[in-house]
Amino acid sequence: MGNPFDSEQVHKEIKEALLKNDQALAVAKINEYFDQQKNVPLNIAITGESGSGKSTFVNAFRGIDNRDEKAAPTGTTETTMEVNPYPHPNHPNVTFWDLPGIGTTKFPADKYMKHVGFEKFDFFIIVSSDRFKENDVRLAKEIQRMEKKFYFVRSKIDNSMRDEERTQRDFNKERSLKKIKDNCIQCLQEQGLKSPQVFLVSSFDLQLYDFHLLEETLERELPEHKRDAFLFAMPNISREIINKKKKALHSKIKYFATLSSAVAGVLIPGLSIAVDIGLLVGVVKQYVYKFGLDIKSLQSLANRAGVPLKELKEATISPLTATQVTPPIVMKVFAQSSNQITLKAVEEGTRFIPVFGIPTAMALSYITTYRGLNTFLDMLAEDAHRVFKKAMGLKPPM
Repeated sequence: MGNPFDSEQVHKEIKEALLKNDQALAVAKINEYFDQQKNVPLNIAITGESGSGKSTFVNAFRGIDNRDEKAAPTGTTETTMEVNPYPHPNHPNVTFWDLPGIGTTKFPADKYMKHVGFEKFDFFIIVSSDRFKENDVRLAKEIQRMEKKFYFVRSKIDNSMRDEERTQRDFNKERSLKKIKDNCIQCLQEQGLKSPQVFLVSSFDLQLYDFHLLEETLERELPEHKRDAFLFAMPNISREIINKKKKALHSKIKYFATLSSAVAGVLIPGLSIAVDIGLLVGVVKQYVYKFGLDIKSLQSLANRAGVPLKELKEATISPLTATQVTPPIVMKVFAQSSNQITLKAVEEGTRFIPVFGIPTAMALSYITTYRGLNTFLDMLAEDAHRVFKKAMGLKPPM
């Protein structure tokens, strides 16, 4: 049996079902595929010594402010006393686990592994705001023994850079960053770790320093069927991430169009239009949430970036952004293209023509849905870029 998350395999199975005129099986295969995609679990463990900035990093990764009611609690003392799960606000299948600091009195290193239940995590991020210490290395070696991936994050790098600038007569940003990273790597190698991966990160400015390298590394090293779950959970900290999301969403349009085509072959008046409206609304809602254009995500971004929510809204052009996505709104946008409406009307009229009617209607339905979703995707991706530009453009350079 093949990989159930293999999109090309699913597409082949759908085409085979349609060639056999088994529309019910084709629809079932499509729904099964999207249910699997939506529910792919991803469990990310964030750990390190107390005071290293784990909780702030968890919040930043989830795209929310430390003051948010759903934020992981932060503080100068050890605030994480248990293994705490923090689901992503828009993607509950992605969970960030804020683990208690290793080496604290309550959690000695020799009992830490069993206490946190390491087996359930997909990968581990070990955070330190200074040099990585013996407990960090012991933790990494245990993760390595379990044949799982781990990554080192040197946090609070913005604070370190400010200290460097204040204390160095001839301050050079790139040279200082290289020195900090080299020192971290050397420290880890001296304690027996080969080729450690270290990333310099500021949780308050993810778009700076090495976070983009961390994102690229995690995306590359995750199993294929979990990459989209990770990508869509990422905050829009760069134009590249927005474009990656758009590309991933675009690759799935053919499945929705195939579903629309299959329904068009059923000789029930009005069924195709009713299903297509529901389909379009459901997919557009996904686009809005995955690009972070719902009102809650925009409010969180406004809080983090220090930009009024009103200004972020004003930067957008789509009526689908920062609003409740409903059938009337979706159809209003859809209707702005006269070609789309014409194709839909022709499709509905041709389905009952003997012999050639159903194949023609199915082809038209595929084209209409494919073009329509492309239009919605382009529109919302453009809004994501506009919001990103507005939020990042007002932040002072570091």
